Amino acid sequence: MRTAPAEAAGPAALAAEQQQQHRGSGGGARVGLCLLCGLPAAGKSTLGRALSRRLPQRPGWACALLAYDELIPPEAFRPRAPGAGPQEPSPLLPGWKQSRRELLQCLEGFLRALLTGAALPAPAQPGWRRFLGWLRRERLLPAAEGDAGAASRPLVLLLDDNFYYQSMRYELYQLARKYSLGFCQLFLECPVECCLQRNRLRSDPVPEHTIQLMARKIEMPDPRKNTWEQHSLILSSSDCISEDDEQIMNLLATALANPERPNEEDTEQKEAARAICAASAVHQADQACRRIISEAMQDAKGKNLLPSEMKSLAEELNKLKGEFLDDLRQGNTLKTQYSDPATGVISSFQHEATSVINKYILK
Repeated sequence: MRTAPAEAAGPAALAAEQQQQHRGSGGGARVGLCLLCGLPAAGKSTLGRALSRRLPQRPGWACALLAYDELIPPEAFRPRAPGAGPQEPSPLLPGWKQSRRELLQCLEGFLRALLTGAALPAPAQPGWRRFLGWLRRERLLPAAEGDAGAASRPLVLLLDDNFYYQSMRYELYQLARKYSLGFCQLFLECPVECCLQRNRLRSDPVPEHTIQLMARKIEMPDPRKNTWEQHSLILSSSDCISEDDEQIMNLLATALANPERPNEEDTEQKEAARAICAASAVHQADQACRRIISEAMQDAKGKNLLPSEMKSLAEELNKLKGEFLDDLRQGNTLKTQYSDPATGVISSFQHEATSVINKYILK
């Protein structure tokens, strides 16, 4: 059964896409990134190959399939030599991560050339020769070299990888924002037992413990938490998924018709920055209030208060501190002469703490 975490566009999306043939970045070329995500042997490559054959015919988009496993060198997947300590599953090896970064840089170099008309970059990355071979196989070199006819149709780039962490997908979303590309995700959901069974039939199977580890760590698209994942579909690979599936076609059309915009407010980053500032203000106020309490207790000790009175004073001051910090965390602080909320809280706490201390000392 297919499920969509974000509402997919209806058939009108295809019509809207056809009305916007010249919308996009650079010289009018429109590009969409479609991520094929899921566990090894979930069916991503099969679906990707079917889509790459079908999309140029219906609805007439140019299409290219970029399979990470084919462009990342085999040595990046090799575990460390025996005796080098505990071995991690292959997808977590440092060489694998470095190869992914280089592939992303190669992809950006191609996109920059395609969208701006600039020359293809010099082969600075070790994997550039392999990437250039992929461009030739997919017949993308004329488009990258400024052939207007080759770039006249919208281009859908199908990126076939596990993408089991949201961070892996987010770096490609950032690339889409930078160059105003369409962005969407097709997540193939498949029981791990089924993946393991299919994997055993492969000529070059993935280590089973790698699939099991990915299954424990995999992070599915969550548009309610991440607005950048709004164009996502979760497909059950136990169903018969057709490359002509209306949901898939609508998703691709919607992504192409609504490219990401680099100047939109990045609410996610702003929220993260706000949280950091709030945490810093609470920490600052907490440290200052602790100092005030410590000094008050030293002063009270010099006034020869009874141990029971010292205990009650400490409890009352710490309770007061907790109330002030809770208000600061929730943004419920009163406006004061200070622009900094933490400073205002510290000042108010000092005032009320003095009243509490006087109640014990001046009794």
